[in-house]
Amino acid sequence: MVKSLCSCKSIGIAKLPVLPPRIIASGDVDFIVPRVLELTYTARDLRPFVHDMGYDGRPFPWDGERRALLRAELDAYYAALYGLTRDDLRYILDPADVYGPDFPGETFRALKEKEIKTYGEYRTRRLVLEAWDRLGLAPRNRDGRYEAK
Repeated sequence: MVKSLCSCKSIGIAKLPVLPPRIIASGDVDFIVPRVLELTYTARDLRPFVHDMGYDGRPFPWDGERRALLRAELDAYYAALYGLTRDDLRYILDPADVYGPDFPGETFRALKEKEIKTYGEYRTRRLVLEAWDRLGLAPRNRDGRYEAK
């Protein structure tokens, strides 16, 4: 444990792949919070949490299709916040989609195989890229300064 803490301290928090809070603008919060709220508030036992977020309504019904769309929108939005282009996102979701089926690397193999078996397609890839296009996203923070928009 001590070695782990020392290792974390030596790399510095600034080097972790986490967006600094200062770059999250009010427009970002307006986009993110309702989606996170809908994804998380599905049972009454979370009422104190959502009350702290300013929500006083009923829990959201569990709708698998709706949840998949919300997750896809958040994935695409965060990719833009991290400065990824649409092609970067395509590569992360499925390198073979960018470099062809013989490309030796892969990501999210279990998810891809499960979705192809269940839906006949790699649904997450499609939904995330459709969300990127529908939302008209573009990379932000490409220069690494991570400034709020």
